[in-house]
Amino acid sequence: MTPNAYQNAYQKYQQQSVTTMTQGEMLIKLFDETIKQLNAVKQFNDTKDYEMANTASKKAQQIIQYLDSTLNFKYEISNNLNALYEYFIHQLVQANLHKDNAIVDEVLSMVCDLRETFIQADKNARGS
Repeated sequence: MTPNAYQNAYQKYQQQSVTTMTQGEMLIKLFDETIKQLNAVKQFNDTKDYEMANTASKKAQQIIQYLDSTLNFKYEISNNLNALYEYFIHQLVQANLHKDNAIVDEVLSMVCDLRETFIQADKNARGS
């Protein structure tokens, strides 16, 4: 198999795995990617690669904005999550402006906590 054929097979595998994920699994994957991007922001800030830090910050913000856009406001918790997501975005903008990893750490900690909460909720919903 050629390297291109391996790449195409891997892309098909990734696409299939995404389309067969439960909503809970997809949500966790989005949080994982947000965490990855926030860690990248910190790393790029440390090396003073502010262009890449900005790119990673924007990716994290886009994911959070997507999560916010999927909220169903017939549930009271959605209002709380909306406020939290807006706070995350505001803080990330501030962190980006000031190149402040302490702010990124604060958001990262809260995103990790939220991820763990959703993991537990997914397990409970599945009866596991």
